[in-house]
Amino acid sequence: MLFLYDYAFEKVTDIPVVFFKSEQIKALVLDIDNTLTTHDNPQPADGVLQWLEDVRNAGIKMLVVSNNKPHRVKPFADMLKLEFVANGAKPLTKGINYAVKKMGAEKKYTAAIGDQIFTDVLGANFSGIRMIYVKPIEHEKTMFFKVKRFLEKPFLPKSFIKSDKH
Repeated sequence: MLFLYDYAFEKVTDIPVVFFKSEQIKALVLDIDNTLTTHDNPQPADGVLQWLEDVRNAGIKMLVVSNNKPHRVKPFADMLKLEFVANGAKPLTKGINYAVKKMGAEKKYTAAIGDQIFTDVLGANFSGIRMIYVKPIEHEKTMFFKVKRFLEKPFLPKSFIKSDKH
């Protein structure tokens, strides 16, 4: 089903590098807002910089794909030392497919990480890559997001993969 993800973790920093190795994931398409930081926050969430360094040191390629505009995405991606696609148009496939190609990755070895069912999960499924769902770091306050989050409820995970290894 299009709204299903392959794996679910509470937060991105809970995903150990050994998990990527065991699942043969060699490239990651990363969302920003409520995945790597809170909505519109210019600073990464606690532990994200170290997690990115650990993933990078393991030889896993990463690229940010966000539906946000370049003025939001570029400074954040630059700080993380990652290439990016702004205006990614998720759940459409253009941004994700471009990222996979830019990383020189194969789809069967690529996964997306994100917090939204109707953009990140659908986009990964439409693009033919695996999906790692993470809980939103913080719920947005606008009516648009409140409605969206309410509509996501039937598709949210009942449990999350637990790991104390990073």
